[in-house]
Amino acid sequence: MDADPEEPQDHATAGAPEERGLPETGDRPPDPEDPGHWDGAILDAIFTQSDVGLHVLDTSLRVVRVNDVGLHGLPAAQFLGLPAAVAYAPAGVSVDEDVLRQVLATGRPATNRLVTGRPPADRRIEYVSSVSVHRLQDRAGHVLGVVLTNTDVTERERAQGRLRLLHDAHERIGSSLDVERTAQELVAVTVPRFADTVVVALTDAVLKGLDPNLQARDTAPLLRCAAAGRTDAGPQAPEAGAVLLPGIFGDELPTSASLLPPDREGGSVGTRLVAPLTVRGQVFGAVAFSRSDDAEPYGAHDLDLVDNLAARTATCLENALRFTREHIVMTALQSWPLRQEEATQRAVDVARRRRPGGSGAGSWFDVIPLPGARVALVVGQVENAGLSAVATMSRLRTAVHSLTTLDLDPHELLARLHATTLRLAAEQETGPGGESPTASCTFAVHDPVGGRLDIARAGTSLFAVVHPDGSVDTNPVDDGPLLGAEGPPFACSSHLLPEGSILCMASAASGEDGPRTDDLVNGLAHPRRDLGAMADDVERLLAPDRMLLLARTRLLTSNEMAEWPIPFDFAAVGTARTHVEECLERWGHPADPFTATLLVSELVTNAIRYGAAPITLRLITDSTGLICEVSDAGQAAPHLRHAKAVDEGGRGLLICAALADSWGVRYTGDGKTVWAVV
Repeated sequence: MDADPEEPQDHATAGAPEERGLPETGDRPPDPEDPGHWDGAILDAIFTQSDVGLHVLDTSLRVVRVNDVGLHGLPAAQFLGLPAAVAYAPAGVSVDEDVLRQVLATGRPATNRLVTGRPPADRRIEYVSSVSVHRLQDRAGHVLGVVLTNTDVTERERAQGRLRLLHDAHERIGSSLDVERTAQELVAVTVPRFADTVVVALTDAVLKGLDPNLQARDTAPLLRCAAAGRTDAGPQAPEAGAVLLPGIFGDELPTSASLLPPDREGGSVGTRLVAPLTVRGQVFGAVAFSRSDDAEPYGAHDLDLVDNLAARTATCLENALRFTREHIVMTALQSWPLRQEEATQRAVDVARRRRPGGSGAGSWFDVIPLPGARVALVVGQVENAGLSAVATMSRLRTAVHSLTTLDLDPHELLARLHATTLRLAAEQETGPGGESPTASCTFAVHDPVGGRLDIARAGTSLFAVVHPDGSVDTNPVDDGPLLGAEGPPFACSSHLLPEGSILCMASAASGEDGPRTDDLVNGLAHPRRDLGAMADDVERLLAPDRMLLLARTRLLTSNEMAEWPIPFDFAAVGTARTHVEECLERWGHPADPFTATLLVSELVTNAIRYGAAPITLRLITDSTGLICEVSDAGQAAPHLRHAKAVDEGGRGLLICAALADSWGVRYTGDGKTVWAVV
């Protein structure tokens, strides 16, 4: 009888163990529904295979279990059973027990706390760990202790520290356009955050404000200490001005940041890091960073940081050096020409001030003597700042000095100066969106004979007149268009001022940076007080880089000026000569009477022959010179001509030109005045 082919089998004994993929030991597989079978294996894997440090503390904050991650060579066994504050002290870790007890009490975890430590093998190296603390409790809710996890974030924190240092360097280095101050700022940024001692040395050329030299391959430039700083533990730093090559920078200046061996001769075995301060091959100097013996030594990761610090400092040094050179040029241009108070004291007493600071705007003032003891007062400002503005200012000043020799009315002079500004703008190259140079200028002429003041203004430069009674006219002339800009004709006005009036002129615009009217009136109060003290008060009201000019007017006395009407008759020439001789004798003037009478004779004869009545003769004197003026109502322009040998006339002005130190003519609404100085 055949057997049943599908005889049932017992599942418990079906198949050998190796056929079912189970160990031969006969152990039963874990039940997935029972977590208890997994806890031990998972816990062992976490403690032995995880990259995260694990530290288990009981409720008394004693170490129960710890893995080997992040112990920096210390055996895990030496931590067990010890209080946390004692257990981690050898690793240089300070335990905040208050945080641990708070987690135990509240159950709220403390995460991502940064903890620093130093391994016993090398106390100079500091590591940083991110530690999180969680409360540990069983399934019944009983608190068993806390578990700490820590992750090494040393490199991350170092990278962030380098970024913060670079950010601070960009914020703080270069805050002033001064070479030595820039070097000091580099020291302030890096001590003690990056170095215990920092020495910044600059070349002699840079310290003198000259162009830096190009870097040579075989020779090291002469460097002098410009700034140095150190902590109490840092190596000694040289004194300012000390020569530093060869020395802390090595025998040859490196082309990039480099590590140097310890400076044992300097008394330190700490590490050193040096870098050149160069821009486009130009050597400005070098910087050396040193750390003390017990500080973490410099490594390769610090080289890029130092290169960036040096590049930032070198760029700021270049800007400071360029500003220094431009400032020297601007100061020289703004101080030209020399002061001429002595030549104008018969007409005005002046006080000048320049408000320091600012960006180097092209501001200027001038006091220019004119024929007839008159004086021209000029204040102007080129609108844009910088060296180009000062160069434009210098050319405009030259033009003003040239135009004053023509004895033009103030508004006519500004019109010609406007044409000069347009010509300068056409000569200058302006890039896309570039602006042509424009300038404001106030030009005033004061005549001490009658107290007449003629004013013309381009732009909105400050101008005020203080009368002897203390009243202040803050707008004696209207604003006009800027020189070089489009607009109506230049504003002009005329005034008759009593002696002792004060003219206040400043290059500060009447906009937001100008003084308030009330403050200006208060600063100009009491016109009889010292002119210098008044200038000091007004100067404080001005914006930086502005010029101030105060002038107290004078009138000529009978000992300085004499005037006679001359009949329109050739017979009056002799009378004119007599007036001159008597006046020179009364004044005791050193001028040669023969020369003076001959000049007056020729000028009066010329006025009678070619001019029109009435004719006036005027003599104006100072300590050495004598001004002879003859005025008439004619408008014909006198000019030199060379008479032939047989000509009876035509030699008058030629004689005047030969005998006089200078001569000229000016036109007025009533005619003209021909003058000569002997």
